[in-house]
Amino acid sequence: MAIGIGRRQFIFALGGTAVAWPLAARAQQPSMPVIGFLGSRGPNDDPQLLDAFRRGLKEAGFIEGQSVAIEYRFADNQYQRLPALATDLIRHQVALIAGNGPPALAAKAATATIPIVFAAGYNPVEMGLVASLNRPGGNVTGVTILDVELGPKRLDLLRELVPTATVVAALINPTNADAEIEAKDLQTAARTLGLQLHVLRASSDRDFDSIFADIVRLRAGGLVIGGDPFFNSRSERLGALALQHMVPAIYQFHAFAASGGLVGYGASLIDAYRLVGVYAARILKGEKPTDLPVQQATKIELIISLKTAKALGLTVPLTLQTSADEVIE
Repeated sequence: MAIGIGRRQFIFALGGTAVAWPLAARAQQPSMPVIGFLGSRGPNDDPQLLDAFRRGLKEAGFIEGQSVAIEYRFADNQYQRLPALATDLIRHQVALIAGNGPPALAAKAATATIPIVFAAGYNPVEMGLVASLNRPGGNVTGVTILDVELGPKRLDLLRELVPTATVVAALINPTNADAEIEAKDLQTAARTLGLQLHVLRASSDRDFDSIFADIVRLRAGGLVIGGDPFFNSRSERLGALALQHMVPAIYQFHAFAASGGLVGYGASLIDAYRLVGVYAARILKGEKPTDLPVQQATKIELIISLKTAKALGLTVPLTLQTSADEVIE
């Protein structure tokens, strides 16, 4: 805080010793640690996830603006911007970097010393983020939400809801380095279920209309949307498009099912980001990423929209309705 003219004159009148003491005291005060938050979405896309991250920090004793500062960088769904944003955070000498999967990969490529904490929907070992889940190694650890692992289960749910379908579609984001791994897993699951799967690709808003036109043209009986941060931030629009084109579709979020999607099935991202905040706080307190096993967000939610099912002329089995966490009438 700036010292007023009168107060400054008073201190000088007391002599040099009185001036030196507050300056020395301030020099001895520990500086506030700074976290770099690197997001692949836009700053206003998912405020609930940032709130969950801050809540995790608070649970472990750090409050933004009081005991920790956060430098935010967002790629606005343009993954090619992530390396430069990661480098910028490193220049700001942040104590650690937090973010989802693609940002964590960019940060790992940029630094081998600054701790990195991630929330990843893909297998972090296959992504190259960590050596193993129990012994991450290096400067990276975090939380996996098993979103890709749930892809085959979504396909199975779709078949149960649309038993007459023999052709289905899957949507992935080709700019995500690990999307093809997910596509491969879905193809394997489709063959096991006796389904023909068409993999479609979208990486921007302008792709969506043509994607749904392709789904109709291919006579696909349903759509499984692959886990991706870009799709996460567009889940409501995807749900509305699915209903508009009369496509039974499944993705991971409540907002998707509430907007016209048939089913939301996936891990809780809010819980995952809270856990990322807790891990970030533990690292700020002195623990090392290599000593913190990758956690698994185990809370899985099933949301079924009976409203959408009725519009599509589908009957939802009673067994699915009773096992759902929420049924939208």
